This record gives sequence, C-alpha cells and structure tokens, in this order.
Amino acid sequence: MRSSSNPAFRNLPSGGTQTYGQYGPPVGFDQPEGGVPGYGPGQATAGAGDRPMTVDDVVVKTGLSLGTALLFGVITAIWAQVQLAETGKLSGALVGAMIGGLVVGLVLSLVMIFRRKPSGPMTLAYSAAEGLFLGALSGVFEAVYSGIALQALVGTSGVFIGMLVVYKTGAVKVTPKLTKWIIGAVVGAAVLMLFNLISTVAFGFNPLRGGGALAIVFSIVCIGIAAFSFLLDFDEADRMIRAGMPSKWAWYVAFGLMTTLVWLYLEILRLLSYLRE
Repeated sequence: MRSSSNPAFRNLPSGGTQTYGQYGPPVGFDQPEGGVPGYGPGQATAGAGDRPMTVDDVVVKTGLSLGTALLFGVITAIWAQVQLAETGKLSGALVGAMIGGLVVGLVLSLVMIFRRKPSGPMTLAYSAAEGLFLGALSGVFEAVYSGIALQALVGTSGVFIGMLVVYKTGAVKVTPKLTKWIIGAVVGAAVLMLFNLISTVAFGFNPLRGGGALAIVFSIVCIGIAAFSFLLDFDEADRMIRAGMPSKWAWYVAFGLMTTLVWLYLEILRLLSYLRE
C-alpha cells in the first residue's frame, strides 16, 4: 500500500488477492494450499471466521468511535462548564480526567500504531479517552469564548465532509507526488510543534501558540494539512477494501480517521480562540 501521512496507516499488511510482503498475512486470513485460482500461488482469501471489509463496515465502526468520543466529550464539557460557573476553577477530579484522557489516548494510539492490529475495544477506549480530554478542554474554552466548541465541531464536520466529497468526486487525485507532499508537511508541522514546545518550556517563548499573527497562520496551515491528510486516509481505506482485508480491520480505519479528526478539531478550536481575542 502507498504510504500515508497518518502513522496508523503506515506499513499495513495487504489482504485479499494481493501479496503480503515482509509482514505476512494479517490475523484472520488463512493461506490456502495452492493459492487462489486465477491469481497464482501464495495468495490469501478471507477465512471462514471473517468476511471481507466493506464501506458499510468502515462507516459503522467510524460512527461508533465518533459517537463514543462525542458522548464522553459532551458530558465532560458540561461538567467543566458547571464547575467553572460555580467555583471559577476546575476540580482535581476533572483536571485528572483531562490529563488522564490525554495520556491514555496517547498510549493507546502508540500501542495501536506499533501493533498494527485491529481492536474494537482499544479503538473505542481511545475515542473515550480523547473525548474526556477534548471535552474538558472545550469546556474551558467555552467558558471564555461562548459558542466556540460548537463552532469548532461544525467546522471539523464541514472539513471532513468536504474532503470526503473531494475524494469521492475525484476532484483531487491521490498520487504518489501528493502523498509525499502531505507526508512532508505533516513531518514538518510536527517538528515545528516540538521546537515550539521546547521553546515554551525552556524560555517561555511561544510563537506558534501565542495567539499572534504567526500563530494564526500556523493553525491555518495545520488545518490545511489535516484536511488533505483525510484524502490519504480515505485512499488507504479504499485500498484495504479492494484488497479484501477482513471486516475487523474497519476498526483500524476508524482509529486512523479518529486521530486525524482529533488533530483537526484541536487546530480549529485554537484558531477560533485566536480570532476571538
């Protein structure tokens, strides 16, 4: 498969009527003796215990993951707003939930990425953890900038739907050249974020997140990169479906899409806060 800017989709095994390369067949695939007629030896088909993945599988699994994140996010956001309205500060329990969601989400994402295996429970747990973190953060932003969380949510949904339409209509083709550009942009943005974090902690200098003109430009660039990353995510999902990967791999697609959605929502939330100042 073509590389993706999303680390969740890097170096995945192929399935269906394609060869597996250095990773071997994914869990749930049986290697028939003599191969598949018409495709030569050494090919794989879905085992009796799992059928090939479909678009409906991806839609359902992604919907469940997104719904889980929204449920935990809305509850935590309301909790944060109530506390801020009553006491003017967050309780230790809520701060712990926010930090815990951030840490647990990061750990689960790294485990999923390096294991390269689908897991419904881990995907839903990741979504719940991100919901806790984003919900608490959104509640804090909402207390300062009324309506900002809903605006960020609508903006994120709009970008996602827009890029899905762009991909499905073929308005922008996912070519190897475009893929390299997007991957390079993601890596560049990540490096800049790392240096900005070091600069903030070590010197108190926060140019990319300080709310100035440079911060606004950087957030717009990151939103653009995240939006185009969806094209690669959609393309990888299409390739996995065409390759006949087992239906349980739809959970992995859902996880990959969730990571991009989380990044996009954070950047839109930041941008809106800068524009409100």
